[in-house]
Amino acid sequence: MPHDVRVGRIYDPVSTTEGSRVLVDRVWPRGVSKAAAQLDLWAKDVAPSTELRVWYGHEPSRFEEFSGRYRAELAQPDRVAALTELLRRAPLTLLTATRDLDHSHAVVLADVLRARPAP
Repeated sequence: MPHDVRVGRIYDPVSTTEGSRVLVDRVWPRGVSKAAAQLDLWAKDVAPSTELRVWYGHEPSRFEEFSGRYRAELAQPDRVAALTELLRRAPLTLLTATRDLDHSHAVVLADVLRARPAP
């Protein structure tokens, strides 16, 4: 059974069905207070490296290569350990400020978490 990992925007209204809310951006989103975000965790360490993020530039034509490079970064030991631990207890919603969720690092991260052995 796949893990219950969802992806959403930090700017969307908070829902009671989201489970653990985790911001997965390296930079705090503009216009969102920490209180309003209602986060369980800010996991900036799982975000793409600054170099990779700058290279990608949210250019959809680069998404496939970005995805492969980001998966390689995520393969580092213990990189997603905190998220895996949260996933043991509840569904997990990965939040990002990115407008294009389909071409975001959050969807790649969600796929990686879903593919891991059950916690």
